[in-house]
Amino acid sequence: MTPVRIAIIGAGKVSDYHHVPGIRLDPRAQLVAVCDADAALVEQRKREWNVAFGSTDYEAVCADPRATAVIIATPNFTHKPIALCAARHGKHVMCEKPLGLSADEAREMYQAAQKAGVVHMTAFTYRFAPAMRFLRYLHKTGALGAPRHFRSQRFLDWPETSWGWRQYKEKAGAGDLFDMTIHRIDFARDLLGPIRRLTGALARFAPRDRLPNGQPCPTSDVDDWSSILGVFACGATGVWEGTTLAKGYHLRGFGHEWAEINGSEASSVYRMHEPNSILLGKTGQDLAPTPVPAEFLKPKGSPRDPASGDPATVFRYDLAYEFVSAIVERRPSVPSFYDGWQAQVAADAVIESWESGRWIELPAEIV
Repeated sequence: MTPVRIAIIGAGKVSDYHHVPGIRLDPRAQLVAVCDADAALVEQRKREWNVAFGSTDYEAVCADPRATAVIIATPNFTHKPIALCAARHGKHVMCEKPLGLSADEAREMYQAAQKAGVVHMTAFTYRFAPAMRFLRYLHKTGALGAPRHFRSQRFLDWPETSWGWRQYKEKAGAGDLFDMTIHRIDFARDLLGPIRRLTGALARFAPRDRLPNGQPCPTSDVDDWSSILGVFACGATGVWEGTTLAKGYHLRGFGHEWAEINGSEASSVYRMHEPNSILLGKTGQDLAPTPVPAEFLKPKGSPRDPASGDPATVFRYDLAYEFVSAIVERRPSVPSFYDGWQAQVAADAVIESWESGRWIELPAEIV
């Protein structure tokens, strides 16, 4: 079988942390090119990743026949032009979240990929956590009863120095909302279906007007705390909260993540730093740890060994496995650009709600 030949556009930490290891694990995939705006980083990654072809020109990489697929892991404001270029050249494409700076940009990316007939995927990593996969199974099979409440917390203890491009609206779109909470919007939609209405709030507490070395920089203009109240089409309610300023929530660098469904029969909790177990409890019981069954520790066929490596890291490698599988099997990938677009519709509504001081009705999702 001819391998799926992948070019990585954006050679920073995210690519090195989970995209490249995921590609290396899959015998059906081959890393053939690296692209980044930083020429020195391109040369460094060529050596580290053992890749012959490197460039600072994403258009040249998208046009090059050596690559049949691209993974975009660049700053948010570059996602749309690179994805449109990839689709124009018939390349399958995975893109980091958020897809764009707005839902309109995400819709344009989705429509371009659909028109080009290429596989498209949004890198919503946490859908692949074993505990989240098992939680989804419990809900979909009715083990929790009728869903009543969804609850999400994402607390990080990050330094209050500059985030670089991530702290400016013109390049990032938003802060915690687009960087972290949008993941939780996505898996809430995946678990419980469309969100019908919501209200939200944003805040910025850290000015981030200093670089890590102490030198001054322009003050941040994006949120470092976000919250949402929502109502799903199924009738369940949702509560989300995210912050990067939760002191003491370091947890080996992974931070605190808690996602919960309270159903009419039972409650179940996913925790990212303990991804191979869930908390489960019924009336009269306390929530208690329950191991994730073996069949949910990884997608069927994944070459990853669930017993190898840090559980809170290695599930991320299944992103690449799903992307390659969709290409090889000639089917849509999950989650797709459609999912990225719909999550961004909700995230944009949070901003609109905060600015207008009212609840926002979300449009019906297009099937």
